[in-house]
Amino acid sequence: MPPSHASLSNGIDLAADEMAEVDNVIRHRLSSEVALINKISAYIIGAGGKRIRPRLVLLFARAMGFDRPSRFELAAIVEFIHTATLLHDDVVDESSMRRGRETANALFGNAASVLVGDFLYSRAFQMMVSVGCIRVLEVLADATNVIAEGEVLQLINMHDPDLAVEDYLRVIRYKTAKLFEASARLGAVLGNADPKLEEACASYGRSVGTAFQLVDDLLDYEGDPHQLGKNVGDDLREGKPTLPLLMAMERGTPQERELMRHAIVNGEIERLPDIVTIVRRTGALEATRQAARSEASKARDCLSALAPSDARDALIELCVRSVERSS
Repeated sequence: MPPSHASLSNGIDLAADEMAEVDNVIRHRLSSEVALINKISAYIIGAGGKRIRPRLVLLFARAMGFDRPSRFELAAIVEFIHTATLLHDDVVDESSMRRGRETANALFGNAASVLVGDFLYSRAFQMMVSVGCIRVLEVLADATNVIAEGEVLQLINMHDPDLAVEDYLRVIRYKTAKLFEASARLGAVLGNADPKLEEACASYGRSVGTAFQLVDDLLDYEGDPHQLGKNVGDDLREGKPTLPLLMAMERGTPQERELMRHAIVNGEIERLPDIVTIVRRTGALEATRQAARSEASKARDCLSALAPSDARDALIELCVRSVERSS
C-alpha cells in the first residue's frame, strides 16, 4: 500500500527539529503593519503542506556539513516563494480548495490573494539580501523568473488537446521542478560545494520535483479528495492536458480520443467518470507512475556524488516516498 500523506513527512523527519526553527523564521518574517497581509499570510502558511522544498535546503546543507543559522532563512525563503505561487495559481485556476481548506481567494477574494502573493515574493527577496550571498540571489532570482515563465506556458497550453508530451514536461520543469532544483542547489551553495557537486544536487532536485508533479497529476484522476485536500478532477475542469490524459489519448479508441478532446477543450468535469475509466483501461495511470519512478531513479543516482550520511539516506528515502504515495 502506498504511504499516506503523513508517512511522506515522516520519511524525511530527520529535519523535523530544524523545521521548527524554519517555522519560527516564517512567523517572524510574515509580520506586517497591514492587518490583512498578516491574516491571509497566516492562513495560507498555517494550512501546512509537505514542506519538501525547505526540507531539501536543510538536508543538502546538512549533507555538506553546513550548520549556520542562515540555512533556516533560506528554507523559509523557498517556502515563501512556493506559497506566493500557490496564491497566484489558485486565482488563475479559480480553485476553491487546497490542503483540505478553502483557498485564500475563495475566502478573501482574488485581489487580496494576488496582492498578498506579491508581498510574499517581495519579502522573500528582502530576506535574500539579508543573507548576504550574491550566489543565493542569483539562484533564487533565476528560479522565480523560470517559474513565472512556466505559469505563462501552462496558461498557453490550457484547453489544447494536441499538446505534445515534451511541451507538458517543459511546463513541469519550469513551474514545479525549478524550485525543487533551486532548493537543493542552495544547500550545496551554503556548503561551498564545487560546481560539479552543486550541479549533482540541483539535478536531484529537478528530478524529484518532476516525479512529484507527475504523481500529483495522476492523483487528480485516482486520488481521494479527503487525502488530497483538494477536488479530484480539477485539472480536467481547468482544461489542463496532463500526462495521464495525453497518454490515454494516445492509447484510446477513436471514440475515446474524441470524448477526451472535447472534455479538454471545454473543461467538462461532468465526463470525469468516463475519462477515469479510460485512463485506467489504457494503463495511462500506471504509465505515469512509471515515468515518475524513472525520474526518482535519476534523482537517486545523483546522490552518489554525496558522501554517506544520515542526510543522504533521508534524501534517498524521499525519492521513493515522493512517488509511492496516495496524496
